[in-house]
Amino acid sequence: MHRSLFIGIFALRHLFLIGYDISADSARRRALKLLKGHAVGGQKSLYECWLTTGELQQVMVGMRELIDQETDRVVFVRLDPRAAVLTRGVGVAPSDAEFFYQD
Repeated sequence: MHRSLFIGIFALRHLFLIGYDISADSARRRALKLLKGHAVGGQKSLYECWLTTGELQQVMVGMRELIDQETDRVVFVRLDPRAAVLTRGVGVAPSDAEFFYQD
């Protein structure tokens, strides 16, 4: 993809951190599937997603339909992509699993 086109596509998107705490296993699996379609990174129930305004609305509606509003929670946080990235620890790939361990 041409660099200016790539930059132009992301200029229309905003970076969000989307997290959820959903008690029902089936709803949690559906939430994971919904967010994984947009996620560029994440773990367990917290995902980084670059979304257009329309995609954000679709995800919000989809999550609202999945959750029990009495017991479950979803949070959308718009992040500044220019902010410095702070990390803690180093992920180490294990030789026998699909998980990462932190040293």
